[in-house]
Amino acid sequence: MDGIDAYLERLASSDPTPGGGSAATLVGAFGAALCAMVARITGAAPRFAPVRSEADAVVAVADALRARFVAARTRDEEAYARVVTASALPKSTDDEKAARTASLQEALAGAAEAPLAAAALAAEGVALARRTEALGNAHLVSDVECALAFFRAALEACAANVRINHRFMRDAERVRAQDERLAAILIAARSA
Repeated sequence: MDGIDAYLERLASSDPTPGGGSAATLVGAFGAALCAMVARITGAAPRFAPVRSEADAVVAVADALRARFVAARTRDEEAYARVVTASALPKSTDDEKAARTASLQEALAGAAEAPLAAAALAAEGVALARRTEALGNAHLVSDVECALAFFRAALEACAANVRINHRFMRDAERVRAQDERLAAILIAARSA
């Protein structure tokens, strides 16, 4: 079983990780890979010689973004695993309850931070898809449209994961700060 099939088996299992945030980063990585493919094909075609340097630049950005999404997937899985671990802490005594609550609150903040960072990557991806589209290869328009759809889906999924963690966080200031960052990311993606 290759990597993607093994990942899908893990995602479909009863284990809490990987979950939606992890899957969102994979969707974003697919978008970046498509942008790289379009730019590579376009840059290699003699009739697109006038945009070859831009195509090469898109490849470099897309490959780097794909690697960042892959790293974000690991961070998301690790962050949510800390929530699962904190949730399982004992809560029989007042001291145990206090320790569990503190650990869980910190873990939830991290579990919101991971998809927030991935949302920023998805917003970069939306801009990258627009840049890829501007290369002008009409034969690969559907691939660019798929990339854009993947980035948008990743962005919405990441935002959903940020928001669900906020429902359980008690630190209103931290929630507000993360909400403001998320709003700015969403605005940036819409304007791309």
